[in-house]
Parts: sequence; structure tokens; C-alpha cells
Amino acid sequence: MKSGLGWLSASPSSLFMNTIAFWTFLLLGCMCIGGYFMFRKFLKVLPKADGKSKLDWQNYWVERSRPLWSDESKAFLDQLVQPVPGPFRDIAKHSIAAEIGRIAIESNASEVTRDHCIKGYISATPRRDSKFLIQFLEKNHIDYSPYRHLMK
Repeated sequence: MKSGLGWLSASPSSLFMNTIAFWTFLLLGCMCIGGYFMFRKFLKVLPKADGKSKLDWQNYWVERSRPLWSDESKAFLDQLVQPVPGPFRDIAKHSIAAEIGRIAIESNASEVTRDHCIKGYISATPRRDSKFLIQFLEKNHIDYSPYRHLMK
């Protein structure tokens, strides 16, 4: 005669074990991906040799150049960041605006022009994205020939 609790000593089914293994690897993968992006953000906040972080400098240039932006240049910046995926668009817009502001201020401009926007957009775009940058500029009929040297 079998005991009423004999089923407790049976090993778990292979489907259950495979499901646990799958979720373990999925969660570890997600945590690694999230950790990578968090680490990148952490590196941006670390102070450089001058005592300010990359994020501090971006905020500085955006705030300092704020009065130089016209409605036309803001609209052009919005057009430039359209290819960036939605969740990252605000961050990309802030970094590109900081670079555009830096370029405009260093050239002693009275306002941010279309040329400043194109030059800042090219300078702020990572080298690995140059192919997409060129495709986007050509698709929108934006002349980038004076700034081609910045893409190398």
C-alpha cells in the first residue's frame, strides 16, 4: 500500500525546470542590459579633470545658450532628432542642443542659426551612427558638405 504523501518525493517535471531556467536567463539578460545603460549614465556624471562632469557641461551650455534660440532653430532641432527612438529623444535632444549652444557661443553668434544646428548635430552624433546621419540629412535635403570633415 502506498503512502498518501509519496507524491511529495517525486522530482519536479522537466517542463517546470526548463521554465525556471528560461526565466533565470531572461532576467539575468535584462539586468545586464539595464546595468550597461546605468553604468553609461554613471560615467557621464563622473567629474573630469576640470571638476565638471559631461552632464554638468551639457547643462551649462544649454542654459547659457537658451536666449540665443529662436523658434525656427528650435523647430529645426526637433526635426533633427526625429529619427531618434521616442524613449531616448529627450536625452538626445538635450545633448545635441548643448553642442549646438557651445558652438554658437564660441562663435560669438547673436542667435542659433541653421548652420550652428547642422554643425552641432553632426558633432554630437556618435561616429558609429554616421551612416544613419548621412542618410537622414540626404533624405531631408540638408546640405552638410561644409561639415563633412566632422564625420571622420
